[in-house]
Amino acid sequence: MCGIVGAVAERNITAILLEGLKRLEYRGYDSAGVAVFSNAGVLERRRRSGKVSELEQALAGEPLVGRLGIAHTRWATHGAPCERNAHPHFSGEELAVVHNGIIENHEALRERLKGLGYVFVSDTDTEVIVHLLAHKLKDTPDLTVALKAAVKELHGAYGLAVVSAKQPDRLLAARSGSPLVVGLGLGENFLASDQMALRQVTDRFMYLEEGDIAEIRRDSVQIWAVDGLPVEREVVQYREGAEAADKGAFRHFMLKEIHEQPKVVQRTLEGRLGQQQVLVQAFGPQAAELFAKVRNVQIVACGTSYHAGMVARYWLEGLAGIPCQVEVASEFRYRKVVVQPDTLFVSISQSGETADTLAALRNAKELGFLASLAICNVSISSLVRESDLTLLTQAGPEIGVASTKAFTTQLVGLLLLTLSLGQVQGTLGAGVEAELVEELRRLPTRLGEALAMDHTIEKVAELFAEKNHTLFLGRGAQFPVAMEGALKLKEISYIHAEAYPAGELKHGPLALVDSDMPVVTVAPNNELLEKLKSNLQEVRARGGELIVFADEQAGMTNGEGTHVIAMPHIIDALSPILYTIPLQLLSYYVAVLKGTDVDQPRNLAKSVTVE
Repeated sequence: MCGIVGAVAERNITAILLEGLKRLEYRGYDSAGVAVFSNAGVLERRRRSGKVSELEQALAGEPLVGRLGIAHTRWATHGAPCERNAHPHFSGEELAVVHNGIIENHEALRERLKGLGYVFVSDTDTEVIVHLLAHKLKDTPDLTVALKAAVKELHGAYGLAVVSAKQPDRLLAARSGSPLVVGLGLGENFLASDQMALRQVTDRFMYLEEGDIAEIRRDSVQIWAVDGLPVEREVVQYREGAEAADKGAFRHFMLKEIHEQPKVVQRTLEGRLGQQQVLVQAFGPQAAELFAKVRNVQIVACGTSYHAGMVARYWLEGLAGIPCQVEVASEFRYRKVVVQPDTLFVSISQSGETADTLAALRNAKELGFLASLAICNVSISSLVRESDLTLLTQAGPEIGVASTKAFTTQLVGLLLLTLSLGQVQGTLGAGVEAELVEELRRLPTRLGEALAMDHTIEKVAELFAEKNHTLFLGRGAQFPVAMEGALKLKEISYIHAEAYPAGELKHGPLALVDSDMPVVTVAPNNELLEKLKSNLQEVRARGGELIVFADEQAGMTNGEGTHVIAMPHIIDALSPILYTIPLQLLSYYVAVLKGTDVDQPRNLAKSVTVE
């Protein structure tokens, strides 16, 4: 993802733009640029490939002074990371645009605009926006009216900031699928893709909503909604308690991060969904070309990330029809690996510095894999820098040692990968991608519904107050979810917990079941439900106590020794993400009852950077 900063003020805003870019470095970048309407009355630009520090050096040598400007850090999707592809992009010498997201119909727009005489100097999809806007300005002199007309022709995801030398009293913005926030000052106003970029100048913000267009002037902000009508957005004061390094109103970081999941999942999806399909370019400029060649997938990861990879195997094989192997990174790096032809190597890590996963990636480069893809939360990590393709999960800082929001955003990223591979190769069933894209848009709401069960799960946790052992059961893609639930419980409550495929009970684990061994089960309403119910009867027949998180349509009810917690109904493919939430909450509340250190459990560290 890229970063946007903009400002209109009565003072020189270049330093503000540059500081904003520095604060957006977490979003990933390969180049940076700034455009300022200078005191000389012209629109001037500085761009550099590489880190923001390269742009900073350029500005030190050739300063820009002005009161209106936009700036951008880029993570390439269209066109190689180089200076000519860096933002801002110009049309002529009077109009500049910066852009986050992907324009799906850029090729058709490019050909049309070329036919109208516009000359393209970059390989980006963004350049079509600035030329299209310039063309609209021929029909109307007003920049705001022209932008409203231009965005109607853009398909895909975008967050836009626009300035014009002919109308230097305003900064324009448009949002569709990519976040933007307006920062409010005194006699000056600002724009960014993340409020953190503006914390040095203001603590008051307005968050643009989907389809909004904003006209930002020094002393006013006017916003139009997707229907074209004027609208007011709430002004929010950003307080220090909302910082990632502060628990805010929550007792522990872990609980805070559990409750952040609807927001961060939304962030992971933003800019990556088109109208009915995933935007493949979100994985990198050469993603579509590489994905067309993939015949196998090899996933390596550790801990929670390994469980995410196990879920992805069900998706890759069941939805996209692509063979997939998943292996713990510490084992992969120490065995002789036979690489199947045209295999995509996928590494998963929250920090991007996990020693075994990073070593496995480096080993993979010697083994003849087709390409490497990192799914990671940290844009400047070694894993990201050393991989061919990257998908940043946008989970934000995760301070609790037990991973929560990192896991769910990894799952979302892996589902996006599955759909992208299936889309490029044409292996998805009819209508599958459109249906799942629509369901993904609803996913944050579904996660919020699961979080609303917080107090119910807190009561269920009392069943574990005197227990020392627990079994977790799941079938199909829910088996890795059960594994993750068991890991969370053992990590923070120190209860010995094991997970099994439910069908394996009779092959050994059933010997452990008695009244002192709670059995936690996830039971979505799918084709394995009836078989799962039979497995659960085996538990009850041995006196085991059941805690069942079941789909509200599964037809399961409470009974002696059986506690059923009704879950919101969700499409089967997304159920692993939803059913993760109650297991996280369960482990949290059990740990609180046990009196353990929830955020810093014994013997563990957040990022395992040693072997």
